[in-house]
Amino acid sequence: MVNAEVHVIDRGGLYCDMNYMMEANTIGSHDEPNPDTEYDEIPVWNLVIDHPEATILWDTGSHHDAADGHWPEGLVQAFYPHDASDHRLDDDLEAAGYSLDDIDAVFQSHLHLDHAGGLEFFAGTDTPVYVHEEELKFAYYSAKTDEGSAAYVLDDFDHDLNWQVLHRDREERFTDLEFVRFPGHTPGLTGSVIHLDSEGTVVFTGDQVYMDENYEEGTPLGGPLVWGKTEWAESMNRIRELERRHDAEIVFGHDPEQFEAIQPGWGV
Repeated sequence: MVNAEVHVIDRGGLYCDMNYMMEANTIGSHDEPNPDTEYDEIPVWNLVIDHPEATILWDTGSHHDAADGHWPEGLVQAFYPHDASDHRLDDDLEAAGYSLDDIDAVFQSHLHLDHAGGLEFFAGTDTPVYVHEEELKFAYYSAKTDEGSAAYVLDDFDHDLNWQVLHRDREERFTDLEFVRFPGHTPGLTGSVIHLDSEGTVVFTGDQVYMDENYEEGTPLGGPLVWGKTEWAESMNRIRELERRHDAEIVFGHDPEQFEAIQPGWGV
């Protein structure tokens, strides 16, 4: 167990069709062939982990110019970043009591557009940026070809960065803080398991699990946002096993209700 603090950083929100969050959230029937879709806001957030060995920024959120040309228009329409311009990474860190210079390491759960948009602030620095090998490969493959996933923006991550590439399914680079690969949403999506002195074990699933219903009901993410359904189900089993083994708290990627509950952070 480690004596660390985990701070939650509000990075704004996205408006989207909830069919992206939960497969078949809105489907038609004979009597109601064209039901209204559920269109709502989901939170975007990062963490700052004050660990005895390093101050770690967990994900970097959406780019502050997401709605002003940084994202392709199709992605703006699908995941409307209505307040991204109000949430520059450096400003949001400052509001939480940190500066960019305070960050000793960056961890990227994956490189989708709402998670990697602040990497430019670390371009040309020695700050290590941890990401899984499978994620880095898939991100470039997707951004450079017509295959893969459309949710990567090359200008988010194609920088002179001090990449520290994770190769295994489970790596402990800091004491009692493990990076655990949960493929499914993307091939290299990686969550984190931290064993805290004060509050026990917390599992950050990243976007392997968007919302409570994905986890509690086993409802997959919307079809376009699942790279591999079999892998997604296997990763869900791995998360549930971590919960059982450590009596862990499970934190989802974009659940509005849970986001309100976790904002005090852990160990703070």
